[in-house]
Amino acid sequence: MMLKNRNVVLTGAGSGIGLEVLKLLAAEPTNKILAVDKDTARITGFGDNVIPMEIDISSKEAVDAVFDYAVEALPFIDIFYANAGYPYYEAVDYVDWDRTARLFETNVFSPIYSYEKYRDYLHGRDGHFAITVSAIGKMAIPGYTIYSASKFAMHGFQEGIRYELPKNIKLTCLYPIATNTGFFKAANPKPFEKPFPVQQPELVARKMVDGLEKGAKFVNPSGLFTLSGVLFAVLPPVKAVYVKLEKNKLTRFLAGKPRL
Repeated sequence: MMLKNRNVVLTGAGSGIGLEVLKLLAAEPTNKILAVDKDTARITGFGDNVIPMEIDISSKEAVDAVFDYAVEALPFIDIFYANAGYPYYEAVDYVDWDRTARLFETNVFSPIYSYEKYRDYLHGRDGHFAITVSAIGKMAIPGYTIYSASKFAMHGFQEGIRYELPKNIKLTCLYPIATNTGFFKAANPKPFEKPFPVQQPELVARKMVDGLEKGAKFVNPSGLFTLSGVLFAVLPPVKAVYVKLEKNKLTRFLAGKPRL
């Protein structure tokens, strides 16, 4: 399926899953997309239906600016997709309030405030809000503690807000596993071993666009993750083995000896 005749605000559109979603949406000329990213260098070569907006979405003022621009640039915001986010790969062995705050401003505060703004913007009209949560928002693994905490927060937000969701708003949440994008370079400039398993962003994007078209509540691109959730619940020792393997990767990284 392909979305048609939709006006979309897409944050984090310049890389990774966001860029692949942008490619799919832009391929349909009846869609119009406000493509938001703090670096729009890769948002090029698209048709007139893609409008780049370069801004860091991690502040109240930035989200306000996106909505102000969207009201001018789009006939209506049919879909607001809060996709922007970034990770850390590290051991939490430091004292740094600002480092944690910066990540939460992008990964948590910005999408929650965007939902609040979108609900107010719709004023009872039909709309569709979407969030990239993450599989790690359901199961933490070593090395991604702060990132996982931000995604657990978003998982909790989507769970709670569904009880309050007005009938005019659809909510679709994406739960990708580790995805082979610039995600890992953003997590740490030093080489480290990727978690298992890893999937391709093109697959994730196709699943998400299909989910948006169908109005799905949840999009889980990895059947293996869904199966593992059941397996880990039934056989906790299997989960313990998996977490141990991931902890070994962090140990090797901290020792400067990752197996690449």
